[in-house]
Amino acid sequence: MFFTASAPIARRSAYAPALRSLDRFLDDALTVARTAAANVSEDDKAWTLAIDVPGVSREQLAIAIEGATVKVETVEGAPRQYKKAYEFAQDVDAAASSAKLEHGVLTLTLAKLVPESKATTLAIN
Repeated sequence: MFFTASAPIARRSAYAPALRSLDRFLDDALTVARTAAANVSEDDKAWTLAIDVPGVSREQLAIAIEGATVKVETVEGAPRQYKKAYEFAQDVDAAASSAKLEHGVLTLTLAKLVPESKATTLAIN
């Protein structure tokens, strides 16, 4: 009768990448839970995004709007680091949107971009 240790080691090594992936997933989930809380609400004309960023001043925040994606991050040297992107169902109208920082809460009012109709009418001869 022969006993070999290679079979159990081979099985464990086959599952190791999946376990590492699970560990990374759980670490990321816990990190997100520890980061700033964000609340999103919506009406017919805009989304309102409220993000907790205590201890961060207006000068230490950078907000970028590109299409339907809004990126919020702190600049280097801020007491807290925050970097997050939010994607919405339709494009955001950057010109009609606004941001307000009050008592450690960044409130973004993001206007929905009304899609323009590109339909043309043809004259019937």
